[in-house]
Amino acid sequence: MSTSAPLATRILWGLVIGVVAAVVTLGIGQFHPATLEAMQALSTAVFDPLGQIFLRMLFFVVIPLVFASLASGVAQLGRLDRLGPLALRTFGLFFANMLIGVAIGLVMMNVLQPGHHLAEGARALLMQEYGGGAMQAVERKAEQPGMSFAVLVEMFMPRNLFGAFVGNSRNALGDVLPLIVFAILVGAAATVLPEDKRRKVQDGLDLISEVMTGIVGFALRLAPYAVPAMIYSVIVKVGMEVVLILSVFVVGCAAALMLHLFGTMSLWLRLLARRSPLGFFRQIRPLLITAFSTSSSSACLPASLAVARDELRLSPSTAGFVLPLGATMNMSGTALFEGCVVLFVAQAFGIELSLLHQCVLMLLAVLSAVAVAGIPGGSLPLIAGLLATFGVPPEGIGIVLGVDRILDMLRTTVNVGSDIVTAAVVDRQVRPAAAAAS
Repeated sequence: MSTSAPLATRILWGLVIGVVAAVVTLGIGQFHPATLEAMQALSTAVFDPLGQIFLRMLFFVVIPLVFASLASGVAQLGRLDRLGPLALRTFGLFFANMLIGVAIGLVMMNVLQPGHHLAEGARALLMQEYGGGAMQAVERKAEQPGMSFAVLVEMFMPRNLFGAFVGNSRNALGDVLPLIVFAILVGAAATVLPEDKRRKVQDGLDLISEVMTGIVGFALRLAPYAVPAMIYSVIVKVGMEVVLILSVFVVGCAAALMLHLFGTMSLWLRLLARRSPLGFFRQIRPLLITAFSTSSSSACLPASLAVARDELRLSPSTAGFVLPLGATMNMSGTALFEGCVVLFVAQAFGIELSLLHQCVLMLLAVLSAVAVAGIPGGSLPLIAGLLATFGVPPEGIGIVLGVDRILDMLRTTVNVGSDIVTAAVVDRQVRPAAAAAS
């Protein structure tokens, strides 16, 4: 897959063109509403399907690529005793990353208190406009079983593995968590095979990864055209009125997300990975642009693996282990957003959450973020559940639905950026230990 600068530049220019065109369309719509309605209809009929062609080509390869890259990453360790330190470092950094993210979001919401700036009339207007979508999210949450040890076993180890990751809907990705467990088991079993057989297994898995990456290369040829189409459609449908009503919340949430990505992650790069943050973010710029435009951590996994291999020169075993797990479990941007939404909606309804409540919210936001599907809008049912937990009307999620798509793009960028930073940190820590062991 090519992640060359010209491609990244073309995607970025497409993004800018899409935003400018959408803002111009909204401006014209103020004086000639029929034009805006026509462009919204055109977006639904043409631009959205064009964006979906790009997205679904990426979704096609997620399941085989997660399996092949993760199993290969474990198999490349060569010895099973190396899996423990790699896994412990990875999961520890995932948890710390998400916890810090939620803390930053809650501090930002406490300082700005955007819910107190939302007028009663504006809240009623938003609830009227997006109440239907909010109730759908609440109903999806109600259908999910409560968390227990038995439910966790079912989540990670269902009886029907194939049925779990294939899913029962043409319009949604299946459950990737069982596939991750199976991939780790396959890789671990490969490490105890004789060396010649282990090498054959690894070569086969690597071949699958290369073929899937080739499909991603086809998809990226569409990116300079699909990206402006998708961003244009989002902006002309959302409209600036909703953004202006929720401006304090949107700005505060966006600032918290960017602070975590370029602040916290820069510190991690400098102190833990011994890398230059400026140079690092320049190297992963194509990946961040892809994350922003797709709003899907899963869709970005192929690009993440390519950047880790071609630009950052990370160990294949580390990248193959950390990045597939991160695309499913390391959702720091999502955890941050969940905390922000719960506190904002509570403020809008006049419900004060104490410091103790917010500490509990931090932990619950981290745990629920792990269960979020790596697809656009995957966090909404879980946010509805968090609202109910703290006595906030769960349908209050309708207040933020209008700007969710825009903020989804930002939090996916943070999720994907955090994954690649975590992989760099783990690679730095594991390589000396692996060298000493060999």
